[in-house]
Amino acid sequence: MIDQQLGTVVIGGSQAGLAVGYFLKKRGLPFVIVDENARIGDAWRKRWDSLRLFTPGRYDGLPGMPFPGRPWAYPTKDETADYLEAYARAFEFPVRTGLKVDRLAKTRDRFEVTCGQHTLFAENVVVATGAFNNPRVPSFARDLDRSIIQLHSKEYRNPSQIQKGAVLVVGAGNSGAQLGMELAPHHQTWLSGPDTGQEPTRAGSRLDHLVTPILWFMATRLTVKTAPGRKIRDRFLDPPRGIPLGRVRRKDFAPAGIKRVPRMTGVKNGYPLLEDGTVLTVSNVIWCTGFRPDYHWIDLSLPTHNGLPIHDRGIVESCPGLYFMGLLFLYSLSSALVGGVGRDAEHIVDHIVPTRLSRREGAAARATTAGRQYA
Repeated sequence: MIDQQLGTVVIGGSQAGLAVGYFLKKRGLPFVIVDENARIGDAWRKRWDSLRLFTPGRYDGLPGMPFPGRPWAYPTKDETADYLEAYARAFEFPVRTGLKVDRLAKTRDRFEVTCGQHTLFAENVVVATGAFNNPRVPSFARDLDRSIIQLHSKEYRNPSQIQKGAVLVVGAGNSGAQLGMELAPHHQTWLSGPDTGQEPTRAGSRLDHLVTPILWFMATRLTVKTAPGRKIRDRFLDPPRGIPLGRVRRKDFAPAGIKRVPRMTGVKNGYPLLEDGTVLTVSNVIWCTGFRPDYHWIDLSLPTHNGLPIHDRGIVESCPGLYFMGLLFLYSLSSALVGGVGRDAEHIVDHIVPTRLSRREGAAARATTAGRQYA
């Protein structure tokens, strides 16, 4: 089946894709948003039950619609999902859910977006799937004893998935810290991995109300166009590192019964082997080891760095008409946060408008020339 869709196809219906849709509609440009989930917001609904955003509601709104509720409350993942669904409904975006993109290619001057038996043709494509949907798990995980339950943070929902016995949480960033705190009351819990640092204040505290506006200002102003911004970007991306702890603090681990241990480096006799030679006898391993880029479905010759496409604020100059949204440090640290995608989306749509006009003018000129030849 072939669906003709001239204009822009936005791949991904979470915050980044919806923000692009807002500015496309504001400019009166034809577009469609496709998302593989059954409902808008499902990408958030499928995450672990106790997850909350790292930023308060006042910084989580998308263009044209503030996040509902108390401005200093930290929204749950379900509240975030419901907000995104309400946002798409409020602005009546053309959304097609349940469509997973299998292939993105380009023939001459148009893109082909293949979703099963459907093919969408477009002048422009915005890839707003995020870069980190493919769980990163070390190769030695397969050597762990078969009796050990292994879950990546993407698969974890709540403690009911964990069997009796000790738990090793691998990865000491925000995800690992939060899951460790959740499991510690019920299991002997070890937290493995390098320290990612911590924010200067605890999320939700009075002092945090004073500091957060400053941190948000820095997250939006230290861009890749500045030397400090590039330095921060390199710290997070090369090699990839977790962001500093926010809701959980280092001093929370010991009172909660969590023991910090060195990095896991392998497996010995079926059990986790730590960097210092210690072998831990555990019944469960939770991998909070992040995600790796997965763009195998993009059938285009794109220059990449560390698996990510090379771009300028989301604009892929080597492939006119192709854009990326929602990547960490697309332009600044806020680019990967719910409330930070709006600025990037507006910049990309501002680029799409003149590009689309120039293409139309070129097509009209070619048609006029052809008409004169046959007059």
